[in-house]
Amino acid sequence: MALRESFREGYGFREFKKDAIAGIIVGIVALPLSMALAIATGLPPEYGIYTSVVAGILTAVFGGSRVQISGPTAAFIVILVPITAKFGFAGLALATMIAGLMLMAMGLSGMGRLIAFIPNPVTTGFTAGIAVVIATIQVKDFLGLDLAKIPNHFLEKLSAMYGAMPSFRISDAVVGLVTLAILIVGNKVMKKIPAPLLALAAASVIGILIEQFFPGSGVITIKGRFATTYAPDGIPHGLPFPDWPWHFHAPSDIPIVWSPEVIKEIILAAFAIAVLGAIESLLSATIADGMTRRSHDPNAELVGQGIGNVVAPFFGGFAATGAIARTATGVRFGAISPIACVVHSVFILFAVLVFAPFLGYLPMASLAALLLMVAWHMSEARHFAHTLRIAPRSDVVVLLLCFGLTVFFDMVVAVMVGVMLAAVLFMRRMAEVSGARLVSPESEEYGEPLPEGIFIYEIAGPLFFGAAQKAMSEIGRIRNLHAGVKVVLIDMRNVPFMDMTGLVNLTSALETLEKHGTRVILAGVNKQPVKVMAKAHLQRDRKLLTVSRSFVKALQDARDAVSGT
Repeated sequence: MALRESFREGYGFREFKKDAIAGIIVGIVALPLSMALAIATGLPPEYGIYTSVVAGILTAVFGGSRVQISGPTAAFIVILVPITAKFGFAGLALATMIAGLMLMAMGLSGMGRLIAFIPNPVTTGFTAGIAVVIATIQVKDFLGLDLAKIPNHFLEKLSAMYGAMPSFRISDAVVGLVTLAILIVGNKVMKKIPAPLLALAAASVIGILIEQFFPGSGVITIKGRFATTYAPDGIPHGLPFPDWPWHFHAPSDIPIVWSPEVIKEIILAAFAIAVLGAIESLLSATIADGMTRRSHDPNAELVGQGIGNVVAPFFGGFAATGAIARTATGVRFGAISPIACVVHSVFILFAVLVFAPFLGYLPMASLAALLLMVAWHMSEARHFAHTLRIAPRSDVVVLLLCFGLTVFFDMVVAVMVGVMLAAVLFMRRMAEVSGARLVSPESEEYGEPLPEGIFIYEIAGPLFFGAAQKAMSEIGRIRNLHAGVKVVLIDMRNVPFMDMTGLVNLTSALETLEKHGTRVILAGVNKQPVKVMAKAHLQRDRKLLTVSRSFVKALQDARDAVSGT
């Protein structure tokens, strides 16, 4: 665990001071963002706070990254909104817990390093698609539209937004635009004061002034939308007592009718949460590594994220993962250990205990503006456009396909299809660069012309299912094409890898040559193919076959065999 390593290296007051300052600053940013993300998911704002507090502390204690800041993230919105709409918080909590167990299983089975093999066009495509969906959802609160429910399908969202435009509220739009302007300018101008803090404070003041000077035209606030008998300020004062997740209910929840079909849907949703959580947390940790010049333990990080997601629903939390922007902010302000994330969570809890009445006055439009900025940064628009310009055509196809599938269909489908297509295209490229050739007996590539009766067959590239047939197709024909063949030396120095299909094709070629009494020498065989051949007992009962890791020795053996020495 990263926390244990930090203490082992020496941790005192000086280090704690750095972590405390960074944690408080990140907490200031994360507090309104957590509420905004909960609202965007279809839940009351306090659920985002519970997630940041509980999951943030647990992932910091048990995770594998020193500076990772975990909590609810914008990337999850695409997955979580349909779950919340269909199954309420109970279904979302159950999906989160199952996802947590999946993440723990990934980490314990050593799958943490496999996430690195997801191609960049895939991650770029689906993150940009998620950004578009998030931005679309925020239009409702940003403009104060009177829209009771936002449809799940993207085109239906656009249609519903267009139909609700006559309900546009100028007061909300003004607050949203001011917030957005301060966020844009503040990120470029102010270095010591978090731009979200200034933007939300200004938005709240403007909202109060509008209500004072234009009664009845006030902006929609957290208190105005979420005030209840148990939370008159819109946000409860503190954490709830732990309870079974399905005992928590958001005001808009409908009872779940449990059935095998419902359980199946929740498990599929949990898989999507786990996949996205793994990708985002490890991507965030990798970015943090580049900023701190340290390395994280990907498997431990997945276990930590899993524990956080298993426990958080017992306190009213939902899906959490490593947050790239919050982690980068923490590093920028001096975070050096997981204590920074713990401080960030404790600060959020303290703020709720003390400032809950004031948080209720935050305008919904300003929170929407905050998420619009998150979506913009998440889209990586410049990188997206740059990839379209310079990437090979196959990568562009993968990028656009993942983007389109994420926007119009489903993020999980986008990732799965993107990874499979990228894998197919990669294998095609490998097959294209793989090849084989017959070396002419008159060639002097090996120092002098080959003695009569020796033929050398060179194989280049991995001998796998995509290239094996092509590479081995000519070996069996050597006997028919060239009379007097005594020895066929197969040069495998440039074969780094061989799979079962390659082994089968090689075996078939050997059998063809054996029928004609032709001796075969496999020369310069690398470590992995040697293991595959040994496990398959390729040399057993084959008196005419020799396997040698030394090409020089194999060539000499071929000359000796022809000369009879």
